[in-house]
Amino acid sequence: MAWLGFKAAERAAVGQVGTLDGVARALPALTRASKLGKRAARVGFDWPDPGGVRAKVDEELGEFEATLRDAEPRARQEDELGDLLFAVANWARHRGLDPEAALRSSNAKFERRFARMEVLAREQGVELGSLDLDAWEALWSRAKAQG
Repeated sequence: MAWLGFKAAERAAVGQVGTLDGVARALPALTRASKLGKRAARVGFDWPDPGGVRAKVDEELGEFEATLRDAEPRARQEDELGDLLFAVANWARHRGLDPEAALRSSNAKFERRFARMEVLAREQGVELGSLDLDAWEALWSRAKAQG
């Protein structure tokens, strides 16, 4: 707790008096979302348990889907998508998970599998651009099974 007090005093010394002041804007967005949620939680603005955050994820997903269904403007769709991602980042925080690390890992896994699909397609003598949905799914399943 002494560290939190020290950091608060340090922020106040440079004119940052708000709870969220000093959370670096240069952080990756998912990391920043998690840090903003953590800061807000310090003063009591948080869900009491992961189940509450999970319900918020469902709510935000519904709101995002509504913007798509209603063909709302792109800016409105992005706003709701952002709310959904923010809720997911905070769900991860409640579970003690790092959303940035999780997404980084999933990106790497997707890259490996996609590269494997390219190899498999070349071995079969097919062009990726000529594949239909079923062929893509078959390649993906094989690549996934191979790691």
